Amino acid sequence: MSTHAEIVASLQSRWPEHRVAPSLARVAALTELLGDPQRAYPVIQIAGTNGKGSTAIMIESLLLALGLRVGRISSPHLSDVTERVSIDGVPIGIDAFDELVSDVAPLVAMVDDQLLDGVPMTFFEVITALSFEAFAQAPVDVAVVEVGLGGTWDATSVADAQVAVIAPIDLDHTHLLGDTVAQIATEKAGIIKEGAVAVMAEQHPDAARVLAERCREVGAQMVREGVEFGLIGRVPAVGGQVIRLETSGGPSEEVLLPAFGEHMAHNAALAVAAVEAFLGGKPLPADVVRDGLGAVRLPARLEVVRSGPTLILDTAHNVHGVTATMAGVQEAFGFQPLIAVVGMMRDKDVEGVLRILEESVATIVCTQVASTDRGMPADELGELAADIFGPDRVEVRALLPDALETAVTLADGAGLGAGILVVGSVILAGEARTLLVSAHEEEQEDSSQDAEVWSVGEES
Repeated sequence: MSTHAEIVASLQSRWPEHRVAPSLARVAALTELLGDPQRAYPVIQIAGTNGKGSTAIMIESLLLALGLRVGRISSPHLSDVTERVSIDGVPIGIDAFDELVSDVAPLVAMVDDQLLDGVPMTFFEVITALSFEAFAQAPVDVAVVEVGLGGTWDATSVADAQVAVIAPIDLDHTHLLGDTVAQIATEKAGIIKEGAVAVMAEQHPDAARVLAERCREVGAQMVREGVEFGLIGRVPAVGGQVIRLETSGGPSEEVLLPAFGEHMAHNAALAVAAVEAFLGGKPLPADVVRDGLGAVRLPARLEVVRSGPTLILDTAHNVHGVTATMAGVQEAFGFQPLIAVVGMMRDKDVEGVLRILEESVATIVCTQVASTDRGMPADELGELAADIFGPDRVEVRALLPDALETAVTLADGAGLGAGILVVGSVILAGEARTLLVSAHEEEQEDSSQDAEVWSVGEES
């Protein structure tokens, strides 16, 4: 019998999700063999360049506060592939995941043998179909589905979402989706299906025009930030921020959102509007908004995982995302100095991200992502950083544990106001979280003594 690690390795040996095989034929063939589980429940689908994952988690939390059973597809994962398939806010268990993979394997092999469009099933296609099947078996009342890449040809689009949520669209994956905002918006607009409700964050004008035209083409109702809903105000608070929203029922009460940054407040507004659209435009009760948003937990989104010095993880990996992250860090923490541990993928706008970081970061520690060959080597990243930061502000440590150790040493030497930000890649944030959070949790389980924080190096 295969171990979980062997099962995951077999799945990950398939065509990876950062390569595009633009067709729904393979995933549709598998879901048909499974009895089309994606049609067994209503679907809320989320696309966009940044904010998809956090918005999906907020939508899930609001639906749970309504007393519904909720399935959620997310990507990529931080530590383990099971994180991609959540039911009622909890990742599917390892045993249940492995059993599901085993049960579906013969059907996957049947689709593989067909070589539809010349490609066997991809990793993301298999995971997506497995997720839909897991939700049908649960069963769930509603599925919240985060698009993996793009929209029209993303495997999640085998489902016809009743509510299509479009987070902010900007330039990313330009080698796959197009090199203009309008081209990227055209691909992402594909999740808006006939008769759906399209709930849209505030957009670049070029993206807004594309989305509006798509809604007209398919007869979708538009619910737009700044018109039908929005963020009225926000005040930073301990552990997050207090926000007020414009909803379908008018201005909301003040509610605590345990997340940092203005971008997260806008994501919360988008999430509330999406759930209200799912309810047919009915306003959410005040206690549901309060409890749902108050229960939100966002791993590796300005997540504090260590204190003394404070160390924060974030998944931002493009110019738009890093700009929002840096604004959130400065507002919520005001570190003096700020030390950044950075690792990035080769196919990103590395120079653009470095220039954003240079405005606020005192020292950058360049590292590399260990679990994929897409990562830019630390030395190469260090050379680019030296041109932008100057060599005196750059450290290079190829191994992430060494990079974290270096950052902690620098912060300790800088005094009480120093802080550390790990940023540049979702995979890097996941690797760091595995080192920092998972290790701490294991220590808590194995020891009768409560450890307040996990530290790189000595305990603080």
